[in-house]
Amino acid sequence: MFDNIYKNKKILITGNTGFKGSWLSAWLLKLEAKIIGISKDIPTNPSIFETLNLEQEIKFYREDIRNLDKIIEIISLEKPDFLFHLAAQPIVSTSYINPIETISSNVMGTANILEALRISNHKCTAIIITSDKAYDNIEQVWGYKETDHLGGKDIYSGSKGGAELIIKSYFHSFFKNSNSNIKLAIGRAGNVIGGGDWAKDRIVVDCMIAWSKGEIVEIRSPQATRPWQHVLEPLSGYLLLGQKLYQNDILHGEAFNFGPRAEQNHTVKELLTELSQYWHFNSVEEAYKITNNIYFHEAGLLKLNCDKALFDLKWLPTLEYKKTIKFTSEWYYDFYKRSISMFDKTIQQISEYENIAKEKGLKWTE
Repeated sequence: MFDNIYKNKKILITGNTGFKGSWLSAWLLKLEAKIIGISKDIPTNPSIFETLNLEQEIKFYREDIRNLDKIIEIISLEKPDFLFHLAAQPIVSTSYINPIETISSNVMGTANILEALRISNHKCTAIIITSDKAYDNIEQVWGYKETDHLGGKDIYSGSKGGAELIIKSYFHSFFKNSNSNIKLAIGRAGNVIGGGDWAKDRIVVDCMIAWSKGEIVEIRSPQATRPWQHVLEPLSGYLLLGQKLYQNDILHGEAFNFGPRAEQNHTVKELLTELSQYWHFNSVEEAYKITNNIYFHEAGLLKLNCDKALFDLKWLPTLEYKKTIKFTSEWYYDFYKRSISMFDKTIQQISEYENIAKEKGLKWTE
């Protein structure tokens, strides 16, 4: 996998206690990497980080990325071979309640990581993760490309666009020159689903919590559509990007989109119907009810054009929609209803994901 590039390498993950960070940690542990984590807290309860007992498997610094002195100290001490920067304030609704925290975490936190890398200047391959929300959503119907305008009309989008400007500035000011030992690239992806997400304001999370209590979920906008992508999809892109950047300087400073196929777009009603099949309901009426079929006006769905990842990295999504739903629903069902090791369950799903990718001949499986 990934040309065995991560075996025995020291890899620092910021935001390692979050949903994506925990799945990335588990996958890299499977790849026999040595993991260092930086996070300011355990963001949810329940927590996938705690559920998988990841603190027993990694070296963990409980630190805020906004503390520049501490971040410089950790990175200069550890000198990781790879760095995956995922730490952020990730909830759009929270950005309206606490805009300053969102801006300071997403902009200054990113700046602090880059500054610490500049000062340490050891040989390091850094993948900086932002978001599809970094694009200025002008409601175009075709997918946004890496060269499209960045920014946004809300605080969350603005914070991600601001982070992108900081990354670009640091790249051209410090990392592009021949005296720098830092190589970096940017990964952009949208919302993902999968076992172990307990963040607020997520339809899948709300369903799983309700069903675990035997409650019926109420939905008000059943025809709202979303691109449902499993968490392992962008993670495979980040890991492939890390591998290719490590091996090839030509990707230094480049940004890449990692998104689902167009056929992954399904309505909330379709999603809940599929998810409920793995919870052994006698009928969908036991799983959810439509309380008010409100017309749901959505801004043009922010689609990503992933042609660059296809051509430059040979990256493609792996899972079909039904397998995405199966992975997600079964993970939660096992967590709530069965007494098994969820770390083993997570590794089993990663292995199955790898095998499906192998069968499809995807390059990163080599």
